[in-house]
Amino acid sequence: MTWAVLLLGAGLLLVLAEVLIPSMGVLGTLAAACIVGAQVFAWRVSSQTGVNFLLVTGVLVPAVVMGGLKLFPRTPVGKKLVAQGFSFEDGRAIDTRDSGLLGAEGVVEAMLRPAGVARLNGRRVDVVSRGEMIPKGARVQVVELTGNRVVVQPIQNDEGPA
Repeated sequence: MTWAVLLLGAGLLLVLAEVLIPSMGVLGTLAAACIVGAQVFAWRVSSQTGVNFLLVTGVLVPAVVMGGLKLFPRTPVGKKLVAQGFSFEDGRAIDTRDSGLLGAEGVVEAMLRPAGVARLNGRRVDVVSRGEMIPKGARVQVVELTGNRVVVQPIQNDEGPA
């Protein structure tokens, strides 16, 4: 029983090492050998112990892999391999030209279904409607700006029947 526990522990540590250290499968192969060896020793003790080890292995191996993937971006290798990306907080993910569009009026250049293109303040802008289809050539007004999302609605004509 002691060998089974030791081999399972070693296998789990090797699984974690495989996730954190690029070894091209060497550590993963050793981890698999340790885990299979732990299963063999557990089944030799009794079938109930073997089943218990199988269940524990089925829970712990995915948990260790997920934990390793959570830790990976914080490792020296992970910091070089994983891009941090843009966020709305630092402003790099937002087109600063869109900040002055609230209330702007323009013309739809590509039918909104509900996304499309409109000409606003002399430039083409990717816009979305609030769910309705708006045909090409319709006049629209910007009613909402969220991040890089420009929401428009059609301008209602106030002209009554003649």
